[in-house]
Amino acid sequence: MALSSGILSTFMSAETAPLLKSSSSPALCLPRLRSNLRMVRTLTYATASKMATGERQPRGIMKPRRVSPEMQAVVGAPEISRTQALKRIWAHIKENNLQDPENKKIIVCDEKLKKIFGGKDRVGFLEIAGLISPHFLK
Repeated sequence: MALSSGILSTFMSAETAPLLKSSSSPALCLPRLRSNLRMVRTLTYATASKMATGERQPRGIMKPRRVSPEMQAVVGAPEISRTQALKRIWAHIKENNLQDPENKKIIVCDEKLKKIFGGKDRVGFLEIAGLISPHFLK
């Protein structure tokens, strides 16, 4: 039996339900049979197209924010999201080979990175997200 609503289609399937042994009354089997039914929902084209068009505005760390001039020198944009800024900082680190060869978790800062990371010569990779926070302007 198939039930249909505007957005989601629901199908009830008893294929995987174990067959009940014969019972004296069919009315007694009905509640047990319904408990064994499985609900399956399918996504229709109408809902998929709404999600694909991206009607929602980016929020949180995905929302582009203005950045300080020091951060602009590294990321190359006056407005950027936190996630994109981290990606570009890591790209700068990889391009200039700024990871410590002994311990890859340590970043050896060049002049551009020192301006962002508060003048520190060496920074742990877990500290980066916290150190760039002040460079995102409200």
